[in-house]
Amino acid sequence: MGFGACSVHLMKLLYPKWLSALVRRESVCLMIAGLLSGCGPQSGQHSVDSSAEYPTKTITIICPWNAGGGTDRVSRFLADALKTSLDVPCVVQNKTGGSGAVGHSFGANAKPDGYTITMGTFELSTMHWMGISDLTYERYIPLMQVNADAAALIVHKDAPWNSLQEFLDHVKANPGKVQMSGTATGGAWDLARAGFQIAAGLPVDSILWIPTQGSAPSLVELMGGHIDAVCCSVPEAAAQIEAGELRVLSVMSGERLADYPEYPTCKEAGIDWEMVGWRGLMLPLETPESVVIKLTEAFSEITHSEAYQSFMKKNGFGIELKQGNAFKEFLRSEDAKWEKVIDATGYASQQ
Repeated sequence: MGFGACSVHLMKLLYPKWLSALVRRESVCLMIAGLLSGCGPQSGQHSVDSSAEYPTKTITIICPWNAGGGTDRVSRFLADALKTSLDVPCVVQNKTGGSGAVGHSFGANAKPDGYTITMGTFELSTMHWMGISDLTYERYIPLMQVNADAAALIVHKDAPWNSLQEFLDHVKANPGKVQMSGTATGGAWDLARAGFQIAAGLPVDSILWIPTQGSAPSLVELMGGHIDAVCCSVPEAAAQIEAGELRVLSVMSGERLADYPEYPTCKEAGIDWEMVGWRGLMLPLETPESVVIKLTEAFSEITHSEAYQSFMKKNGFGIELKQGNAFKEFLRSEDAKWEKVIDATGYASQQ
């Protein structure tokens, strides 16, 4: 019997009534203390979930691209709308560099509390295959895809080809002579045309890609007769198309575009190929489920609003909405698609 046990035994003999009352009183106190301690933080257990009060401070949307660009404009529209929806400040931070890797990485590594959201873009599906970064979609919780712009093959009004098949026949008969542009080497539209050629059974080098800093200068080159075709989205060339200066041979979408139903798809020509440049909202892994649900509900309401529809149409951006698992499955399929294309182009070995 230890020291404490001996003391209690002695006190029972000397002061049985007093001790009995004391023991009862101590037992009640210990029971109350135990109940109270179960309500507070304990070793090895989480404290009360602060996400229940989310949001209580400024939310930041990370844009991996420069201010003024398409991704920046979409991000700022959504930030303003989220501010109204959740009644807290919401700002956009442009974290640029590394062909999109800097901003995407910043968002993936942010504290998972719902106060940092990444506006992910198409490059997330390609940068790791090209050796730019080891970042993939698996580093995020996919929240919602908000945009998709299909690539298109565009030629001058005086081009000798009136259909996609005529264009392909010409390329086959003149390998390496047709010149096309739309963006820098390894950019979205370059990869789009490379994947298209592979699907059509054409070697990647059967068309000569002329790198530029984007669709705008490429269209200028096409209008001037310096190149034969451009690969970019229809909205990017809408002004020249509507003016009758350029023609669309085909779009790389699963179905004809709602705003441009007159343009046939590649699949209608027997070529099983789709390509869209996309934008979507993502959260760091381990963000509380309650926060994910709240943001999903808020962005769902925003993207289904007339204001969003009007903004996207005015800016020439296509709307494609996918939430949660549907967005994740899309990202998984994109990842697998671009591994094959980038391997075929040899771009991975050039990094």
